[in-house]
Amino acid sequence: MKTTTSTRPSRSEFATHWRLDPAITFLNHGSYGACPEVVIDAQNEIRALMEREPVRFFMQHLERLTDVVRERVGAFVNCAPKDLAFAPNATVAIATVLQNIDFKPGDEILVNTHEYMSAINELGRMGERLGTKTVKAKVPFPITDEQQVIDAVMAAVTPRTKLAIISHITSPTAIILPVKKLTDLLHARGIRVLIDGAHAPAQVTLDVTDLGADYYVADFHKWVSSPKGSSFLHVQPGLQKGFRPISLSSRVHNVRDDRAPFLAEFDYVGTSDYSALLAVPAALDFFDKVLPGGIPALMKRNHDLVVKGRAAVCKATGLAPPAPEDMLPSMATILLPALPAAARNTRTVFGDPLQDRLVDEYRIQVPVWALPDCGTRFTRISAQLYNTLAEFEYLGKALALELERETRTDSE
Repeated sequence: MKTTTSTRPSRSEFATHWRLDPAITFLNHGSYGACPEVVIDAQNEIRALMEREPVRFFMQHLERLTDVVRERVGAFVNCAPKDLAFAPNATVAIATVLQNIDFKPGDEILVNTHEYMSAINELGRMGERLGTKTVKAKVPFPITDEQQVIDAVMAAVTPRTKLAIISHITSPTAIILPVKKLTDLLHARGIRVLIDGAHAPAQVTLDVTDLGADYYVADFHKWVSSPKGSSFLHVQPGLQKGFRPISLSSRVHNVRDDRAPFLAEFDYVGTSDYSALLAVPAALDFFDKVLPGGIPALMKRNHDLVVKGRAAVCKATGLAPPAPEDMLPSMATILLPALPAAARNTRTVFGDPLQDRLVDEYRIQVPVWALPDCGTRFTRISAQLYNTLAEFEYLGKALALELERETRTDSE
C-alpha cells in the first residue's frame, strides 16, 4: 500500500486549528501533545510582554499571572488554588516529591509494571543514593477489570512500604487505573500516595480533592494541548511545610508576610520561560470555544473515537483488544507480535523498525514500543479532536501489511 494523496485519510474539520504536518497521519497525541494555533499565539503574546520589560515581568507580573492560572487550574481539577505548585513537566514534579520525603534505608516505594519509566529511573537513582527499594506490583496485561489492578497492588504492600506511585492513566498500556480505591486502601495501611496524572487532564474528569492523594502531578501539554512545559503539582496542606522545589532561586532567603513559601518558591525558580504555563487558560478556553460542551464533550468524543479506532485496527490485523472499553481513556494500546529475531539488532530512528516503516512508507506517526515487564511490544493509538475514524482504518491496513511482511521475514 503505497501512500499517495488519494489514499491518505483526511483529518476532521477541527484540524485547521493545529499546525500539524498535513502529510502525516498523526495518531500519537499522547506522547507530546499538539498545541492549537490560537494557544501558540497566546503564548507568543506572553513572551512579548516578558521581553518588552523583563525586569518588571519577573519582579511584578509573574506572580500575579501565575495566580490567574492557579485559579483556573483549581476550578478545572477541583482543588484549592493555594495547594497548587507548577513544574515544567510531570517528570520534574515526581522528582520534586521524592526529594521532599524523608526516606530511610530499607524503605520501599511501591509501583507497578505499567508505570512510566521516568519515575522508575528516578527511583533507581534514589535507591543507589539512599538505600531505598523499588517494589513492582505485577499488574497483568491483557487485563479484564480494575479488580486485577487492586489485587496486584495491595498484594505487594509490606510493612516497609512508605510510598506508592500510581498512574491515573498508564502511559504505555493506556488504561485508567482505580486510583481513588487504591488511595483509600493504601491510606488505611498508613502509606502515602503519589498519583502520576500526566495523561489525566482532559482525558478523564479530574477531581483532585475527591481523590485525596497526598501528592498529585499532571501535565497540561498533553490532552489540554497547552504549550510544552506546563504541569502542576498538588500537595496536601499538611505536607506543604518545608516542601521545596528541586532548585532554589535567589529570592528564597527573603522573608515575606504576603505569600506562603510554598507558592513563592515554586512560582519563581530562576530565570526561565514561564509562558507555557501562563498560556494554560488559553488552552482551556480553546476547547470551550470550538466544541459545544467544551472539555466534557471532548473527552466523550475522543473516548468513543478511540474505541472505534481500536476496533478498526483489530479487525484489519486480527489482533485482540487487551483491555475492556470502560478502562480506556482517549488512548488505546494494542498488543503486537514479538519483533522478528532478524530485526532485533536493526538501527532505528524511532526505536522499532516497524514504527520506522510506518513513518517512512505510510506517513503514519504512531508509537511502537516494548515494556519489558509486559513481555511483548505494542502500539498505542490516540484520538484527539483533529482525528477521524478513517485515519485508524488506514493504520489498520498498513499494520496488516507490515505484520505480514514481518511474518515472511521471520520465516525466511
